[in-house]
Amino acid sequence: MSSKKTAAGEPKGYAEAMAELEAILRELDSASVDVDVLATKVQRASFLVEWCTSRITAAQATIDELVAALPEDDGDYDDEDLDDDDFDDDEDDDDEYDDDDDDE
Repeated sequence: MSSKKTAAGEPKGYAEAMAELEAILRELDSASVDVDVLATKVQRASFLVEWCTSRITAAQATIDELVAALPEDDGDYDDEDLDDDDFDDDEDDDDEYDDDDDDE
């Protein structure tokens, strides 16, 4: 948990934090922003950016750990194991449509 406390508290998740941040940015971009709450909005936006950044950093660290724990590629897989016919199914369908266009 962050040592910074804000009036609105911690968001429930990343998506909620991003939605709130986008709402604040839209409000700050508008001509009708209330100067009396401007500093509070900027402070909250700063907190949300920091909070989201920490979540991204934590997610990246977790992903890095998971990838590092994957077994090494043993090299048994070879691209030549795939037949060209495995990818030709759509070509037959395209020819069928091309013939229809020629009749018109």
